[in-house]
Amino acid sequence: MIPLLSSFYFGSVEHYRLLARHDRVIIDIGEHYERQSYRTRTSIVGPNGTNDLVVQIERRSGEKMPMHSVRLSYDETWPQQHLHAIRSAYGQTPWFIHYIDEIEAVLLKKYDRLVDLNMATIALGLKWLGLTSMPFVSTHYVERDECRITEAGCGPVDPSTPMDARRPLMDLRSTFHPKRSLPPEVPAVATYAQVFADRHGFIPRRSIIDLVCNCGPDAERIIRA
Repeated sequence: MIPLLSSFYFGSVEHYRLLARHDRVIIDIGEHYERQSYRTRTSIVGPNGTNDLVVQIERRSGEKMPMHSVRLSYDETWPQQHLHAIRSAYGQTPWFIHYIDEIEAVLLKKYDRLVDLNMATIALGLKWLGLTSMPFVSTHYVERDECRITEAGCGPVDPSTPMDARRPLMDLRSTFHPKRSLPPEVPAVATYAQVFADRHGFIPRRSIIDLVCNCGPDAERIIRA
């Protein structure tokens, strides 16, 4: 089955566990934007515990917004705030220096759309872990429980679609959510070393930033374990 996901900002370690297990995933940017989801947030562990880094968007009151039309807002200095929080959390870890330049380059670049920022952060996560998964982006809302996969990308199934071109979908758009338990289709990542574990214990389901800054090259093994 092919995982069907919402767009996500950096992503949790479980996002990449899923990507490591599937050579293809579909990211739906035709769905409607949803608040307090992975679409605009990633979660790290700092000196005071969990810290949610939330991207600011231009809101259109009372209007449903397809993800591909959601624009970023730079009225507040959230990129600089995210960088400060990441430096405070991981600046003393041995691997921080290997990742911070790329994180800074992505965060300080101005993107018009949320999905463009998200795809840039996903590309970083895949690079850090050496994963070769192919995220296909669907600009139209995916309605069916299967899709057509070709070398050019993904598309809807119709009566003329050959059976060998059809792929069943694992729809995780509403169930894979930071405020909900992990769906059974998404395997949890095992415990790994966290810099503030002596204060807070191990905190699961954190950002991919947390894993690579704490574990460096060993992050790939942990994701695939």
